[in-house]
Amino acid sequence: MHWRQGLATGALLLVAACAQRPMPPLATPPVVAPPPATTPPAEPAPPPKRAADLPLADVAMPELPGAAAALSAFRASCPALLRRDDRSGLASPGAWANACAAAATATDAAGFFRDNFRAVTIAAGSGFATGYYEPELAGSRAAAPEFAVPLYRKPPDLVEVDLGRFAADLKGRKLRGRLEAGTLVPYWTRGEIMAGALTGRGLELAWAADPYEAFFLEIQGSGRLRLPDGGIMRIGYDSQNGRDYVAIGRVLIERGALPKGGATMDTILAWLRTHPAEAPAILAANPSAVFFREITGAGPIGAMGVALTPGTSVAADPAFLPLGAPLLVTTTLPGGVPLVQAMVAQDTGGAIKGANRIDLFRGAGAAARAEAGALAAAATVVLLLPK
Repeated sequence: MHWRQGLATGALLLVAACAQRPMPPLATPPVVAPPPATTPPAEPAPPPKRAADLPLADVAMPELPGAAAALSAFRASCPALLRRDDRSGLASPGAWANACAAAATATDAAGFFRDNFRAVTIAAGSGFATGYYEPELAGSRAAAPEFAVPLYRKPPDLVEVDLGRFAADLKGRKLRGRLEAGTLVPYWTRGEIMAGALTGRGLELAWAADPYEAFFLEIQGSGRLRLPDGGIMRIGYDSQNGRDYVAIGRVLIERGALPKGGATMDTILAWLRTHPAEAPAILAANPSAVFFREITGAGPIGAMGVALTPGTSVAADPAFLPLGAPLLVTTTLPGGVPLVQAMVAQDTGGAIKGANRIDLFRGAGAAARAEAGALAAAATVVLLLPK
C-alpha cells in the first residue's frame, strides 16, 4: 500500500470514531487581565553644554577684596573681550562695551565693579578649585647629553578645524588632527610622539633636562627654561594635539601605586623618579600633548593673549564662565588658609571643564609651585556680568 493512501484511510477512521462519541463541552477560557500600563523610563537629561543651560540667580553684590588688581586685569582683557565670541550664552561681546569704557579711566575699583556689574551665580556657585603656576626648569636651546627631552613647537601638519563654522552650537570648539590620504585623522598621541612620531622634522623648540618636569610643564602650559649660560627662555602654549587630557595621578591611584587622595605633583614626581622603567607608560597614559612657542616680554600669556597676574588670573571653562569676566572666588588654600578674592577669568586648561571649575594662577617660584601643587578644594564662584 502506498503510504499516502494509508495515511488518508487512518484519517477517515479517526473522523468516524469522533462522530460516534459525544464531544465534551468546551472549557471557558480564563480571563487574562491586560498588563498594567507602564510609563517608559525617562531619557536621561543631556549634560549641560554651557552656562545658559543651568540655573542662573542674581545675588547681592559682595565685597570684593583685591578689587584693584582685578580691575587692572579686567582692563587688560578688554581688547580681546570686545571681539571674543561668548560660548557661555550669558553676554554678547557688545554687552561689555560700557564696562570696558568705564574701566579705562576708573580709579575707584570697588565702585567700578558696583556701578557696572550685577552679581550672579551659576548652579548656586558651587565649584572646585585647583592651582597652577609658571614652572622653571633646566633647559637648552640645543640638544646635549644632559638636555635630551624635546619640547616641540606646533607642527605644520597639525590641522585645526573651527567647528563653529559648521554648527552654531559648536561655536568656540575645535577639532585637531592631521591629513592622511586626504582624510582627517586624529593627531599623534603622547605615546606616539614619545616613540618618535615627530623626530627628525626640526620641530624642537628647546630641550629639557628632566622628562618629568617637562611633562608638568605641558600641564601648566607655560614656563621658564634656565639656560646653560644663565639666561632665561620663556615658552608658552601654542597648540595641543587634540587628544583628551587624562590625569596620571588618577591612573596611579587606580593602579594602587598611590593612595586615594594622595596624588599631588610632588608625590607623582617622586613615584615617577623611583619607577623609571614604568614611568614612560604612565606618562603615555595621558594622550594629550602640548606644543610651545617662545614668548618675549611679559608673561606667561593666557588664552586671552594677555599676561597673567599671580593671585588674580583664573583658568576656567569658557562655556560656563566667560573669559574676561570678573569673579569673586571663595575657597581654601593648602594648610586650611581661607581665600576670598576678586579675580578675572583669563585662561583655559585641558582639565578645566564644567560650571565653576576653576584653576587659580599662583605665579612663579618655589612657593607658587608648592601651593599650586597642593591646591584642591571646594569653591564658591560669584560671576560679575555687565549691567
